[in-house]
Amino acid sequence: MTLNEIAGGKILGGREGAVGRLILNNPERHNALSLDMWQGGADLVEQMAADPETRLLVISGAGGKAFAAGADISKFEQERSTPEAIEHYKKTNSRFYAAVTNFPKPVIAMINGYCIGGGLALAICCDIRICEEGARFAVPAAKLGLGYGYDGIKQLAHIVGPSMATEIFYTARQFSSAEAYDMGLVNRVVPADGLEAYVEDYAARIAENAPMTIACVKAIKLAIEADPDQRDLKTIEGMVKACFESEDYIEGRRAFVEKRKPKFVGR
Repeated sequence: MTLNEIAGGKILGGREGAVGRLILNNPERHNALSLDMWQGGADLVEQMAADPETRLLVISGAGGKAFAAGADISKFEQERSTPEAIEHYKKTNSRFYAAVTNFPKPVIAMINGYCIGGGLALAICCDIRICEEGARFAVPAAKLGLGYGYDGIKQLAHIVGPSMATEIFYTARQFSSAEAYDMGLVNRVVPADGLEAYVEDYAARIAENAPMTIACVKAIKLAIEADPDQRDLKTIEGMVKACFESEDYIEGRRAFVEKRKPKFVGR
């Protein structure tokens, strides 16, 4: 697989078979995210969302020591020191988060090492989070004096509950993979040397399943997390109906009767 270099090579992306890849590639700074990475990441995710051959997306960090250690604080003076710059930065990273959150197909975060601040914010935009035993998590906003917006805290609270979400923010401390699993932040914790193989198996399982069914489930998941007046239940009802009218529904039934693995085409 040849990966495209984005943001000066600090993001790598592409598709391998049905699996889209986004790799944060700034290992010398523990994959800390700068403004150009937020921008490039959003562009890449939006492109893959429109690609019918991409059935899911896996987001990971390069270098083996971090998923992402948050925003690149060394560039705050340059990128977040005036009201105008702060607003531009907020719009840019919010676009990346929104692109991942609203990706119409499954998104897996493969987490090794540090998953801190903006890195954790990115991970909670994903549908499934799988980490290795040595992973460490934190949101250090209260140690930096940063304001943290409603949407980010709401997303975290949806996953771990309001009490745990406030503990994470109030204490700003690092917590372990075991704690992350106990609070429901991560779906699975696996040995470090087995992380990639475990995620690849998950990705393969998802890619083999019926794309229209998966897309319907993703739309319902987003509706559950949305405010009631933003839920388009009529569209979801249409997606459910389309599944039953699809070639894939016929194929699924036939494969079951014939005791073979189905081959879904997404229509």
